[in-house]
Amino acid sequence: MTLLMQAFLFCMLMGCSKNDQTPNINIMDSIPPVDTTSSSSDYSWLALGDSYTIGQSVNADERYPAQTISLLKNENLNCNNLKYIATSGWTTQNLLDAIAQENPGGPYDVVSLLIGVNDQYQLGDTTGYRKQFAECLQKAIASAKDTKHVFVVSIPDYSVTPFAQGGNTDLISKQIDEFNAINKEVTLSYKISYTYITDLTREAKTDSTLIAPDGLHPSGKEYAKWAAMLAPEIKSVLK
Repeated sequence: MTLLMQAFLFCMLMGCSKNDQTPNINIMDSIPPVDTTSSSSDYSWLALGDSYTIGQSVNADERYPAQTISLLKNENLNCNNLKYIATSGWTTQNLLDAIAQENPGGPYDVVSLLIGVNDQYQLGDTTGYRKQFAECLQKAIASAKDTKHVFVVSIPDYSVTPFAQGGNTDLISKQIDEFNAINKEVTLSYKISYTYITDLTREAKTDSTLIAPDGLHPSGKEYAKWAAMLAPEIKSVLK
């Protein structure tokens, strides 16, 4: 497969291009408005992000928020209100625009945030990403009960996927690390939970079962590993 064809396929899968910031895929799922009287056994979740949040190429119950909820249910922590604001191809700016349009309200018991891969792919500068990620995080905080109820997840490394082979995978991985260094620094400056899943995604280099059929996104098996890391963090706040 030529590099040109790979680039075209990436844009189709991620819903983006370097010259077009408008996503081609729009997946927005929600359950009725937030019940602000919810207790620790009946909570609400706002999931903010891009294709990694809505689980491009996997079933809805295999997405990392859904699998985390399943684990928490075993601890008698039930989520009856899960809202996604996430679409394949979104950059930090796309997410900010969508939050402004959706006006998700709150306060939610859990707000998760995973955003940045498309900023990296579209050759966004790290200074711009720092500013816009901080704004996304501030929006997440505004929708949560407090900062303890916000959970940031690091950007996966897609350089190990079959799709990226033939490109400069070393550069992709290096840039992912740079963007993650920024989102981690910003997150911790607000004393917010940060779940680093990037090294887990790199295991897909030798385990194809961790990659979805599209050859680019994580499989449900990979998302299960994220959920196993995230569930204890959330449980410690909701218990």
